[in-house]
Amino acid sequence: MDIRQISEDYSVTGQIAPEDIKQISDAGFKSVICNRPDGEQPDQPGNDAVRNAVEAAGLTFRYIPVISGQMTAENVAEQASALAELPAPVLAYCRSGTRCTNLFIAIQQSKG
Repeated sequence: MDIRQISEDYSVTGQIAPEDIKQISDAGFKSVICNRPDGEQPDQPGNDAVRNAVEAAGLTFRYIPVISGQMTAENVAEQASALAELPAPVLAYCRSGTRCTNLFIAIQQSKG
């Protein structure tokens, strides 16, 4: 897992699996956001499997799927709301972490 810190309370990574949750929890994260739609690749773990592992570890989970290359204003607003509501620090993931990073940049730009 390649976790990249974007801000004090927000980091991103590529696809995670249920077996990664202990490491994520041990690293101090309190919440996980999935920005990857289910079924992008046949071998990716579904968000329900990850959600179950996250919640079993006592962390908070949010599913905000963003289609690659098609980020919308609604996606940005949902991510901003999640970051305002979820316990920090937050780890967001998608295929590579790029969508999660782009969402964060768009949130910052919208604050102007």
